[in-house]
Amino acid sequence: MKRLVIVLGLILLISGVVGLVHPNFSYHKQEEVAKLGPYKATLDEEKVVEIPAAVSIVLLVTGIGLVLLGPRIK
Repeated sequence: MKRLVIVLGLILLISGVVGLVHPNFSYHKQEEVAKLGPYKATLDEEKVVEIPAAVSIVLLVTGIGLVLLGPRIK
């Protein structure tokens, strides 16, 4: 149980740091907009997702708490 809490804390800690260092990431989404017989028209869009700083800070603090308090669990 202690190891699980510590590993979960490390995952949250790393996620928080990554969210603070790189708050925006983009990905491509391909959508089919028209289909005429054997022909297809697709649209390739680039989407950008922003991670709020508050969420990253909460993940970071929670991760630190779990890593520090994890070994104290009975």
